[in-house]
Amino acid sequence: MSDSTKPRISRRSFIRQSAEVITVTAIGSELLTAEAAPAVLTAADWVPLGKLNKQNIKIPRLGMGTGTVNGKTQRDLGQEGFNALVKHAYERGVRYIDTADNYKTHEMVREAIKANKLPRENIFIQTKLPLRPETTTDPLKTIDRYRKELGVDAIDSLLIHCATKGNWVADHKALMDAFDEAQHKGWIKTKGCSCHGLTALREATKSDWMEVQLARINPQGHLVDGDHPTNPHHPEGKVAEAMKEIKAMHDKGRGIIGMKMIGEGSFVNPEDREKAIRYAMTCGFVDAVVIGFKNAAEIDEAVERINRALSGKA
Repeated sequence: MSDSTKPRISRRSFIRQSAEVITVTAIGSELLTAEAAPAVLTAADWVPLGKLNKQNIKIPRLGMGTGTVNGKTQRDLGQEGFNALVKHAYERGVRYIDTADNYKTHEMVREAIKANKLPRENIFIQTKLPLRPETTTDPLKTIDRYRKELGVDAIDSLLIHCATKGNWVADHKALMDAFDEAQHKGWIKTKGCSCHGLTALREATKSDWMEVQLARINPQGHLVDGDHPTNPHHPEGKVAEAMKEIKAMHDKGRGIIGMKMIGEGSFVNPEDREKAIRYAMTCGFVDAVVIGFKNAAEIDEAVERINRALSGKA
């Protein structure tokens, strides 16, 4: 084509087309940057609870415990004080509530959710069934009672509470079958246990029945599982041995929830609380944690410490 027959472009058109190319390039660059940027992890995130639950259940990364000193700390707040604490926790993204029959806080949880008009679908509720004749003789009746006390059709997570013996899995086969039946009925969504002592913990590791493990975790070893010959609740634990078992559970696909993050309130030194929370957030085998709070300041501190640990900031 000769120069005389080539289409001519005006200076104005050239400038307009150039500007359009620059704009498209800039937008594309911004989109690529946004896609490449890693998500900001926070205490409020809902995270997968292991790989074994068939419903792909998620749980808030930080939970509010109601069992400090076996629930006395939370009960002493009174219903109105507890309602206010739950409201503050919810507003900070702490939407997982851990309770238990032993804590005598089921009704308090129900009333706090009701008083604050919290949507049920935005709350994860976990409770625990103790190994006592009055609860294990007719487990389905017990579980149905829990549903009524909590005011729910389905409990998000139900655990066997505080197993301490080396043969506990075999001894409680009938109880586990009842949990399975309750799960089939839709009364509970996922199931598991909590243990006290390395003997019971090792037994739990070997079992494939549990989908969730509520485990005592902190690097200081205070109230972590140990092998005291007569007292499975002894406060001096064996960190390396306990964490080995808990990691093995996680490797099998079990959801791991850490407790005793602040040593049941005994970590009065802020450095201890920072160390424990940072360990849980970075060890690689903890999905969520639960802390027993007694005031709003403790909630705010835990949220900030978790967010800082997840961001990698000192």
